[in-house]
Amino acid sequence: MQLDQQGPILVWLRNDLRLADNPALIAAAATGRSVIPLHILDETPGVRPMGGASLWWLDKSLAALDVSLKAIGSRLILRRGPARAVLEDITAQAKPAAVVWNRLYDAASIERDSAIKAWLKDEAIACESFNAGLLNEPWTVKNGSGQPYKVFTPYWRAARDQLHHVHVEPPPKALVAPERWPRTESLESWNLHPAKPNWSKGFDLWTPGELGARERLDDFLSGPVEDYDRQRDLPGVEGASRLSPHLHFGEIGPRQVWVAARKAAEAGDAPAGQVEKFLSEIGWREFNHSILFHNPDLPKVNFRPEFDGFPWMRDDAAFEAWSRGETGYPIVDAGMRELWATGFMHNRVRMIVASFLVKHLLIDWRAGETWFWDTLVDADLANNVGNWQWVAGSGADAAPYFRIFNPIAQGQRFDPVGAYVRRWVPDLANLPDALIHEPWKASAQLNAAAKRIYGEPIVGHSAARERALEAYRGLRENGLSRTAG
Repeated sequence: MQLDQQGPILVWLRNDLRLADNPALIAAAATGRSVIPLHILDETPGVRPMGGASLWWLDKSLAALDVSLKAIGSRLILRRGPARAVLEDITAQAKPAAVVWNRLYDAASIERDSAIKAWLKDEAIACESFNAGLLNEPWTVKNGSGQPYKVFTPYWRAARDQLHHVHVEPPPKALVAPERWPRTESLESWNLHPAKPNWSKGFDLWTPGELGARERLDDFLSGPVEDYDRQRDLPGVEGASRLSPHLHFGEIGPRQVWVAARKAAEAGDAPAGQVEKFLSEIGWREFNHSILFHNPDLPKVNFRPEFDGFPWMRDDAAFEAWSRGETGYPIVDAGMRELWATGFMHNRVRMIVASFLVKHLLIDWRAGETWFWDTLVDADLANNVGNWQWVAGSGADAAPYFRIFNPIAQGQRFDPVGAYVRRWVPDLANLPDALIHEPWKASAQLNAAAKRIYGEPIVGHSAARERALEAYRGLRENGLSRTAG
């Protein structure tokens, strides 16, 4: 980084709340100048505010980052407000020689950051941005015609071909503190932790922060990865990595995950095939970010425009039953209750509950995406929107319209002894395995609370399936392809 004037380096931290492999922070440290790490709780109009569960995570992650920074002679400055206004105030106080950050890829963030870069240039303040959040930036992976990929498999094949020498930078050993720190706000004053009521008591299973992220990855690579391909689909066992919130907040980066996983395979500490399957899930994350970058309206607009005429239904009572985990289908209800209790839902169950909402209830995928945005600790815009559109059939490389999950069969297949359902729907805990996913067949064995919900599901599977197929047939007659993607 070439600097033409004296002054500290201001590092604007966003979804990159870590020290290791943080290009903006490491570049600032390498100058030998004093460094001011800054996080802005951004209230810029047009930038989507975080949901409640994400704010809970942010609160703990920022606290952990401040501890890490203090250990190397620094601290975290916190400010709340529109990013441009905050930066104007901070630069007036601190007189930085440069402002640096790691890039974000959604349209609102790009527009905001581009305007800030232009303003900094006018102010004769150096500015530089870096890639901390993706293996391949969206504009670097194109097909033979120079266009972005719309189907995952060829995208990931091309993306992998670019990953020859993935390098991870160690954290800076020390940061030079400025002579005077700019004004900061207290994290407690932001009131990000819920109080009345405190709905986050079940979130204690998480350890937000860089250390928690690294421990999560190490635990995964030393155990569950051994049978990842099979166990990742079983919600009743700990078979998935659960790294998604750590990746979203940048407490660990995809390069770190890539290098650690490949090293485990090369050393014989993890099966190579299982590692490749796991890394393909990192690839799916990359694919969703590429799709969002090239289709900036995706949070509100169907990727496949033929879905614009889909006859979605408005059914507030059905949506409330879905969101509360009271649909009458145990696997659906267990997933929605896990989400509310922990801020997370098993990936297989996410597909089941999303399919139920958009296909059994014919409720617009955007309503489900909004609910997930508020309740998930890993509410990443690209993944949330991309995955909801995938299930609905309206997205890139989407599930075919005729794939309508049977919630009974899905439960029987992926939670055969009901371990997951018994944990999250304890009223059904005493049912035999054969009836755990069809409790209405055992009405005499249900307690009063269970009978209220499991007397009959809110919609029958066969009737709902036929209604959905009829709605999708209408689109097919207007040109909807029977093939996915």
